[in-house]
Amino acid sequence: MTNRKSSGVGAAVLVTVATVGAAAGAAMLARKRKGEIKEFVVANVLEKPAGRSSFTDLGQGLERGGTFLTGRAERAADTPENREVLAHIIGIERWGQSRLQVALGQREFVRDEYRGYRPAEGATLRQLQVLLSQTRARTVDLARQLHLSPPDDDFVVEHNGLGPLTAKGWLRYLTQHADLESRKLKSAGGAAVHEEESQQAPAS
Repeated sequence: MTNRKSSGVGAAVLVTVATVGAAAGAAMLARKRKGEIKEFVVANVLEKPAGRSSFTDLGQGLERGGTFLTGRAERAADTPENREVLAHIIGIERWGQSRLQVALGQREFVRDEYRGYRPAEGATLRQLQVLLSQTRARTVDLARQLHLSPPDDDFVVEHNGLGPLTAKGWLRYLTQHADLESRKLKSAGGAAVHEEESQQAPAS
């Protein structure tokens, strides 16, 4: 039997992802909606694809994505808007790292907010560019640690907005979040910096 609500959810996701890219667009949709759409996205766009990948695969995807992130940050004009985008990406990724450490048994779960992980107010563009690279390198390292010491497949750590995610789901979420947000960066001429890329950022 076809579930009409589920079919509608899928259509809504497809419209969004066609605009901004598969997992990135669906992750954006999930953050803004509740209930059935969120569950659909988490299950079908984050967890299922992540579950088909190894921690090594996901770490390599983070590394490749980091190359695009670095390039976009380097091409970004020094504006308050661009600095805010970079600070947001860094804060979310550091916050996600703390949840991955829970999966690794390195810390207890605390339901905190991402703002406590943002760079210091007043950080320069150059400081944010360096922090972005360092932060992504740390996420890649956590993926490698998860490969060496994987949690149980059904072990989940809560995301404040999306609900419980596996460690693999968290890695995919961080990859897609940074890719989506970094597309907001503008060059000195006002163009989106990702438009200058010769190929699409990989959706690991």
